[in-house]
Amino acid sequence: MRILATFIYQSMAVVGGASIIGGIEPFKACLLAGFTAVANVVSKLAAAYADDGKITLEELDAAFSMNAAPSSKETNEQ
Repeated sequence: MRILATFIYQSMAVVGGASIIGGIEPFKACLLAGFTAVANVVSKLAAAYADDGKITLEELDAAFSMNAAPSSKETNEQ
């Protein structure tokens, strides 16, 4: 589910820019941004795995963190 959320989060941000700037169809810009975001997460997970052969929960969370907005977990703790 988190990888799907990453795809949607990144692709929605680009759709508006693609329609304003022009030259790129919004669905193509959406796909490109989404795949790039997923590749970024997979790259971070691969790097974490290459370090010691395992991925901890902290490394997993760090790979998916891409914004400064607090998560629902962080807001519930306050």
